[in-house]
Amino acid sequence: MADAKRNPTSVDGTDEPHGADKTRQERASTVEVGPPPNIIEPDPELTPEEAEEARKRYLLKRFWISARRYWGSGGDKFAWPFSIGLLAMICMNVGFQYGINRWNRGIFDAIERHDAGTVFYLSGVFVPLVLGSVILVTAQVYVRMMIQRRWRSWLATAVIARWLANGRYYQLNLIGGDHKNPEARISEDLRIATEAPVDFIAGVISAFLSASTFIVVLWTIGGALTLPIGGLTVTIPGFLVVTAVLYAVITSSVIAVIGRHFVQVSEVKNQVEAEFRYALTHVRENGESIALLGGEEEERNDLDKTFGNVLRQWALLARQHMRTTFVSHGSMLIAPVVPLLLCAPKFLEGSMSLGEVMQAASAFAIVQTAFGWLVDNYPRLADWNACARRVASLMMSLDGLERAEQSDSLGRIKHGETEGEAMLSLNDLAVSLDDGTAVVTETRVEIEPGERVLVSGESGSGKSTLVRAISGLWPWGHGSVDFHADRRLFMLPQRPYIPSGTLRRAVAYPNAADGWTLDEIKAALDKVGLDYLCEKLEEEAPWDQTLSGGEKQRLAFARLLLHNPDIIVLDEATSALDEKSQDRMMEMVIRELPKVTIVSVGHRAELEAFHSRKITLERREGGAKLVSDIDLVPRKRKRTVLSRLLDQRRSLPKGGESSSEVALPGNKN
Repeated sequence: MADAKRNPTSVDGTDEPHGADKTRQERASTVEVGPPPNIIEPDPELTPEEAEEARKRYLLKRFWISARRYWGSGGDKFAWPFSIGLLAMICMNVGFQYGINRWNRGIFDAIERHDAGTVFYLSGVFVPLVLGSVILVTAQVYVRMMIQRRWRSWLATAVIARWLANGRYYQLNLIGGDHKNPEARISEDLRIATEAPVDFIAGVISAFLSASTFIVVLWTIGGALTLPIGGLTVTIPGFLVVTAVLYAVITSSVIAVIGRHFVQVSEVKNQVEAEFRYALTHVRENGESIALLGGEEEERNDLDKTFGNVLRQWALLARQHMRTTFVSHGSMLIAPVVPLLLCAPKFLEGSMSLGEVMQAASAFAIVQTAFGWLVDNYPRLADWNACARRVASLMMSLDGLERAEQSDSLGRIKHGETEGEAMLSLNDLAVSLDDGTAVVTETRVEIEPGERVLVSGESGSGKSTLVRAISGLWPWGHGSVDFHADRRLFMLPQRPYIPSGTLRRAVAYPNAADGWTLDEIKAALDKVGLDYLCEKLEEEAPWDQTLSGGEKQRLAFARLLLHNPDIIVLDEATSALDEKSQDRMMEMVIRELPKVTIVSVGHRAELEAFHSRKITLERREGGAKLVSDIDLVPRKRKRTVLSRLLDQRRSLPKGGESSSEVALPGNKN
């Protein structure tokens, strides 16, 4: 188990074992993403539209700041070898294309001459040309997809490592920003953001080399075209090249004009798709509550509304696809005919052979394919823009949290070690929101080994927030939370986390399922009253949906027995249990772990019987304040600063303090 002062909580608010923590650190250390980039404030003189465009440009820049490190010193050692290999195969494939282009000229010239021997010879040559090109293209696909897979793996590992570090996956829910649905951004958007650039770069290089090679072919074959116009003779040098360039410029310009809103529409479409997925996931995760309340109709209305947004965006995107398809398909049909019509006069007058005409037609088609790369890939380029920006938005939110961790401008709660025998101490601890708004004002509490402390107060007084600050999940504020050195913290939240897989894994979490023997796990389940589940330990089932709220909380207590920590933090951990079951759980913990230190948050007055001390938070306008610290069981311990302060206040004459502070229970020390 990890030291509380170093890594107090995991996904379930519990410690992770040293082995798991070490594995995670080693996995994260293989990816070097560097420090977060400095924040760039927008120019205040920009209009809202200009500011939005500037923001979008910066988002793409922010994506590349992290993504390009894949080819850097801290990236993948195979990144450059695979990239260079892909480039070499693209060049070789262009060479095979040129060979097939020359073969077209030779075969049609032989047919025109009725040269059977040459036709048979060229027929044999065609097989190795095609076979070589097919092998190269197949290998090119393999290497290209290998780069995409490794790049995605590298960048996803980096983003996930930052997302999970220091509880940021939880803190994102507490701050503002464009980072909704991070799971969709990491899975789907990041996939597209890393796949598309490799395709684009490979496509651009291939298009450039193909266009360069076959423009030379067109210029050599076509030569100049002489046209009589009104008694004058006009000569157009390289007329096939001029025609190819003009044709490509016209089609590309048209597609750029009609598809100018493609990026924006695609970005909004991806956003509403993510929101629809989130809404469906939300219904599934809260299915029991919805079913018990009979909220199906309301959920259906909400899903219909969300899905309606998806359909509207798809309709807009379909219009964009229709326009671009109209141009691209028309270009595909016209392009093969243009060179034939242009070469026909020269062929008819005998200055160009049939083979040269066919070679020119083939070269013209290849040049148009190269020039038409933008036409064919504009929709996907727009989709990549939208996905890369969504990934970058998540990165920027993580940047903000990381900068806050490294800066004292907002205030961060420190974690350290206690002095002496104290198990836990809160030293001038104040908890605030990420904007500086106070939640809990300065608090000083010292908890000794074996104490069982109940934190009480009305709803909204900041009890759970204080617990999150103690566990390390809530970073904002000032002061410090100190734990005794080498002591282990285990937290039981109100809603225990139940992982997927076997019931045995759920009980052992966050350790591995084989961390304890079956007999040990069965004994723990028996002590918490879940002995009837012992026969199902190896069954895989949706236990999070199968177990009731009370059973989940009992299972969390079974985990507690297995992990045997030094400090337990219970955040409404018995709220789903009836009073008798609650009493049995608390009695069992005290009996099985007599030396454990407990910090509990709870509303039920019955919990006082299982605690030796009670502190009370009272909600105030400037943040909740700790107003009472009393012993429920007589106990020799050091008098805290708060206890002495409360004694002094009680000794004041009437009117010296407000009634809410003089009417406190006395300290029994």
